[in-house]
Amino acid sequence: MRHLRRRRTVTVVVSAAVTALLCAGYVVADIAGVAPGILTTDPVTIHALEAPLTSIQAADIAGDADTSKAIDKTAAQQLVDTLTSTDGVGDDMSVAIAQADGTIVASSDTDTAREPASTMKTLTALAAASVLDMGTTLSTSTYLVNSGAAHTLILKGEGDMLLGTGESDPNHVNGRAGLTTLAEDTAEALKAEGVTSVSLSYDDSLFGTDRYPANIAENNEGYYYYTGVSSMAIDGGRQWDGNAPSDPDVFEAYPVLSQTTAADTASTFATLLEKQGITVSGTVSTGTVPANSTPIASVQSAPLSSIMMFMLRHSDNTLAEEFGRLLAIAVGDDNSPTGATTAVTDELDKLGLSTDGLVMADCSGLSPGSRVTVRTLVEAQVENLKVGNAVAAAEGLSIPGLVGTAVDRLDSSSAAGLMRVKTGSLGTVTSMTGNVSRKNGGVAAFSVIVNNPTDYTAAKDAINTFIVGVTKL
Repeated sequence: MRHLRRRRTVTVVVSAAVTALLCAGYVVADIAGVAPGILTTDPVTIHALEAPLTSIQAADIAGDADTSKAIDKTAAQQLVDTLTSTDGVGDDMSVAIAQADGTIVASSDTDTAREPASTMKTLTALAAASVLDMGTTLSTSTYLVNSGAAHTLILKGEGDMLLGTGESDPNHVNGRAGLTTLAEDTAEALKAEGVTSVSLSYDDSLFGTDRYPANIAENNEGYYYYTGVSSMAIDGGRQWDGNAPSDPDVFEAYPVLSQTTAADTASTFATLLEKQGITVSGTVSTGTVPANSTPIASVQSAPLSSIMMFMLRHSDNTLAEEFGRLLAIAVGDDNSPTGATTAVTDELDKLGLSTDGLVMADCSGLSPGSRVTVRTLVEAQVENLKVGNAVAAAEGLSIPGLVGTAVDRLDSSSAAGLMRVKTGSLGTVTSMTGNVSRKNGGVAAFSVIVNNPTDYTAAKDAINTFIVGVTKL
């Protein structure tokens, strides 16, 4: 027994020694880079960081907004007079400054209706946000329809025109819902049913057959500024041809827009489905989802509030038209461009805005023939100064010098961060409407429309100077 105990002790000691040697050897090998591990004697790579971007110094922080703080009417009228007398502005212009209660304290030609360009979008945004549930999302879904041994997959959208081709992206509005994610989920559902081959159709019936406001083609040469509203589209139909921005939510260029966005989406989806092991037989065609069908997979857009922000900051004409169409559907008006403008006008009337002289050739301001007064536009901005259900119409406004179409419209860093605006630009129109946080703690709303300026650049610059002046009132 004593011999066995001695033998067992020797075995344990030898085993421990061997284990220790093996561990030590592995450590040495790891340090030398021969074996995998975290230990190393290699020099640490120090990454050089690029110089930080130069930031614009913000204005002094304004106090809490005091909506009761009156505007000096004399100073406001002097500001208006300076704008109207600036060389290059011309005589075909209107301007108004209002207090938070809607009282116009200074103006010129307040009730003359003029062509507004994209400031028209603020009216569409206010009307739509006042009715639609801006927290809801738009689904893009797939439905499996069986007919005997044949299987048909139908792709149907609820109007998400900012689909991405990759995985669903929670960090962006454009691409929040990804077709790759939809293809993965659809393939999983199909395989669970033993289906590995389908024919593919797409249901683009949401907006009927009338997708283009009358005469919009006159300001859409080359298809850079509008494509018909659709039940689904990838990146709004933008065709970047290899030059897509790194951030899908931030860009200034206007690439050509596809005019077959739903068909493009279905074709892309077919390719992505094939990559998931599902055979797509035949050609992609149009179809209709049977009533009471249940989707087998879906992806969701960003909330409508975020899509509206994207629309306003990029002045996206198609999305503006879509918000008008969604509003028309919601209130039971005709599902057409005319139904959309009727729905917007009716809602503005319900909100108590002055709509005298308002003519909406479309919901975006791109089509020729639209007319509106600065009174109507400034009243919309007064609504944006209120806390209510339509806050999405204000949140998406561009911030001069920072984001949106007004990124290059900051005339003075002293006013940085104090203005929320919507710009408007056509060949013979430069306009702007918005609201400001006044430096003394008060607030104000303003609108400017210049038609047929004698010097377009000078008129645009004059508006930039004017809005800085509003912050000082």
